[in-house]
Amino acid sequence: MTGDANPEVWTKSIPPARNRLQSRVLVWSMVPILCVLCISIIATALNVATQPGHRHFLIVELGISFTFAMLAWRLKAATPAAAACGGVICFILTSARWQPQPSLLGSGLPPLILLFVLTFAATRFGRTRKEARGLSEARTGRRASQVIANLGIAPICAYLHRNVLTEVVFAACIAALAEATADTVSSEIGQAIGGPAFLITSFRPVPSGTDGAVSFAGTMAGLLAAAAVIYAGLPHPLWSVTYLAFGAIFAASTLGMFFDSLLGATLERSGWIGNDLVNFTSTAFAAAMTFPLSALAMSFFHV
Repeated sequence: MTGDANPEVWTKSIPPARNRLQSRVLVWSMVPILCVLCISIIATALNVATQPGHRHFLIVELGISFTFAMLAWRLKAATPAAAACGGVICFILTSARWQPQPSLLGSGLPPLILLFVLTFAATRFGRTRKEARGLSEARTGRRASQVIANLGIAPICAYLHRNVLTEVVFAACIAALAEATADTVSSEIGQAIGGPAFLITSFRPVPSGTDGAVSFAGTMAGLLAAAAVIYAGLPHPLWSVTYLAFGAIFAASTLGMFFDSLLGATLERSGWIGNDLVNFTSTAFAAAMTFPLSALAMSFFHV
């Protein structure tokens, strides 16, 4: 055993060059899409001549989004580029509402704020222990690719909801946010607390922080965080049976969280894909699962 070797420090299986390429492609493909969605929302709001209140609310939405981005940057929760991406995502989510009238509480803003608070706290919980094992994020905050990977799907669903006004589409948005929260909180809390961790594919004991590993403490923390985000975003007035909506979204986000671990234990552990692509795929999976689970929940209600 050499003096400078540290068996506690975890290294990723994917080659760094491949990991960087995947992250860059994700950012280069998603950022233009999100910018186009923002421009479309602004153009629509400016063209609503018969409802001048919407133009006034546009200024509020832009102000909130700018404040959100600045706060993330000043708290060192995100790099400047990542904070800018977060501001764009915040604007799209805030502009998506359940009712035609402008409303901050009825938009995607409350679950986004709660996601930020929970992930910010979880990331800093036990930071010294995580840094010693090479598991902590950089003190400069999350990168743009990490923000896009975790939050890129939700604004797309939110924008689609603006055009089709279908409840389940916004439910998919909430499921994506809940899954992103659950994944981050479960990973950060599990790594900070330590304790037994098991590979999801074989239940073989592995060190906490291993790709595809799950722990009881981390899983419970993630599920509680997901439930809180769902409750913050659940549109109580529009769902005829609120507990069915909650159950469908919670099940979708839970499946997404375990799907994330499955990808980590297989493709990521084999070095094929990096964590950013795993997170992006898992949030998309959670959003997609909302549709059949919501249909199943409503079928039980109608029986």
